[in-house]
Amino acid sequence: MAGYRNKGNPGFMGWIDDRFPATAMWEDHLSKYYAPKNFNFWYFFGSLALLVLVNQILTGIWLTMSYNPSAEGAFASVEYIMRDVEYGWLLRYLHSTGASAFFVVVYLHMFRGMMYGSYRKPRELVWIFGMTIYLALMAEAFMGYLLPWGQMSYWGAQVIVSLFGAIPVIGPDLQQWIRGDFLISGITLNRFFALHVIALPIVILALVVLHIIALHEVGSNNPDGIEIKDKKDENGVPLDGIPFHPYYTVKDIVGVVVFLFVFCTVVFFFPEGGGYFLEKPNFEPANALKTPDHIAPVWYFTPFYAMLRAVTYPLFGVDAKFWGVVVMGAAIAILFVLPWLDRSPVKSMRYKGVLSKLWLLVFAVSFVILGVLGALPATPGRTMVSQICTVLYFAFFILMPFYTRMEKTKPVPERVTG
Repeated sequence: MAGYRNKGNPGFMGWIDDRFPATAMWEDHLSKYYAPKNFNFWYFFGSLALLVLVNQILTGIWLTMSYNPSAEGAFASVEYIMRDVEYGWLLRYLHSTGASAFFVVVYLHMFRGMMYGSYRKPRELVWIFGMTIYLALMAEAFMGYLLPWGQMSYWGAQVIVSLFGAIPVIGPDLQQWIRGDFLISGITLNRFFALHVIALPIVILALVVLHIIALHEVGSNNPDGIEIKDKKDENGVPLDGIPFHPYYTVKDIVGVVVFLFVFCTVVFFFPEGGGYFLEKPNFEPANALKTPDHIAPVWYFTPFYAMLRAVTYPLFGVDAKFWGVVVMGAAIAILFVLPWLDRSPVKSMRYKGVLSKLWLLVFAVSFVILGVLGALPATPGRTMVSQICTVLYFAFFILMPFYTRMEKTKPVPERVTG
């Protein structure tokens, strides 16, 4: 067994290994974990997501030391952090910019998985764990969005929580249960704070561990979509694999350095992100009697918010708002079944046909357009474009079993390329 391979070794590590499989874990997940040798730029984003997660946890811990989770003191405590706490402004900007950076790297990480078929057999569970992380991350971001207790925080939370009220029969009671009150209040803020700093981080960390364990059990995918475990030398080492450490740990350091240059530039020079990372109304304290001119969620939720607003017609006697919530939920839920929708004989987009490449492009463009439209006030023209892009978004998935099966694919090489 792997856990016993270093038992009886002399020295301090031997003493550790007799009681805990430290060396075995190091070998299984780093020094003797063989990854494909043709990883490219797209494979930086998994490690970057882990880096940003660590940043969010550490900065979050320090912010909670000076934060007051009450309706009376929340906004003032954020101002206190920004003005009076030593380097508090830096901690706050690292955390707020880190939230946006987290979604940037996660979206790119997911897109890479869709490009190279990383959701295909035998990695279905890796994909499902990853999607569950994404879902938990959205909940974590939403809970944290209320905590500054600014105008956009308050009214954004009001809009999102009110969506649950659109559910027939149980909606109003569910909405009240989530808020803990008849409106967004200090009780809501307190429970969101508890979920944001304790419950959801534990869930995310557990899911990340499961995601990595599942990945290392079946092995990493690669741009060619070839299973490197199928071809091994006499020692059982994949011919197209190299140890993750030191080769990819060193390579990832390069990606980390470039990322930190960009990230720190934003933190020090553009922390508000042009009003997308920190909206202007959020620099005003929450006021239940004054509604901002335009209420929109933060940018990483806007594609789904645009889908929600795109549904304007009631159906079966049920209000359009409910069907908008259904469409928004389905847009996320359908990603979970992606491994069973793709019927192509090849995994990687390199060897798929024109239809798969075209539909992936349509999907990506539609998602970006929905993100832009969700951040803007609704007009009849924008609503029509949102409706078209929503249809195209779902068409990518619903038509996938047909166009992936009927298209002509390229022959896949026996060994990895590049």
